[in-house]
Amino acid sequence: MQSLRTRERIVVEIAIVVTTVLDSLEGTIVDLSEGGAQVVGCTLPAGSSCQIDMDGHITFGTVRWSEEDRMGIRFPYELNEGPLYEQLELARAAHYTPVAFQPRARAMAAGGGGFGRRTS
Repeated sequence: MQSLRTRERIVVEIAIVVTTVLDSLEGTIVDLSEGGAQVVGCTLPAGSSCQIDMDGHITFGTVRWSEEDRMGIRFPYELNEGPLYEQLELARAAHYTPVAFQPRARAMAAGGGGFGRRTS
């Protein structure tokens, strides 16, 4: 049975260090929500307790699933402050900001918007 996610995952690229009692591994968070993260570039066994270090700020987590080169980490407490949360908010704002239409330079140089017949 699959559980429904309560938070939307946002695509990010955040360099981190994942630390356990025995090891320190470099990885990259590729998607993030207040409740967890997907990390690529390193892996730990499912069920492992770890901490995520980003710019000296520590976030605790538990590995929920693990594959050859990536893993999913669930946070025991939802993110609501700190550098990792700030990165999430910045990525979320960028994701939902509409992009203004800008005509392509080639279409404008051809003497029009790029539709219809050429007049020259």
